[in-house]
Amino acid sequence: MKEFKGKSLSDRLQNANQAKQAMLKRMQAMPKADDPAVIERKAAQRAASEARKAKRLEREAEKALAARLQAEREALEKAEQLALEKREAREEADRLVALQAEQKAARDARYAARKRRKG
Repeated sequence: MKEFKGKSLSDRLQNANQAKQAMLKRMQAMPKADDPAVIERKAAQRAASEARKAKRLEREAEKALAARLQAEREALEKAEQLALEKREAREEADRLVALQAEQKAARDARYAARKRRKG
């Protein structure tokens, strides 16, 4: 069996300390919150966020307008269809009245002819 060649406790503590020092250096190298570059970047991020929000609101308004126009168009088409059906029903009723009047006139003419023959 191979012999364990792990690092000693002091090696591990030294490596951990070096890692902490490296993180501390990285943190210290980062720009502070009052740095002009950071302020400018945050302002650009804020402006981009507001532009996205405005664009989203604009799209929602366009969708609402399109939906309203579609509903109005459908309502107009339905009203036109109802008017057409009403006109067709009225024409059908007028045709039936005219047909009944013709039938009554023909019946009256037959009745009058029969009366003349008999009488």
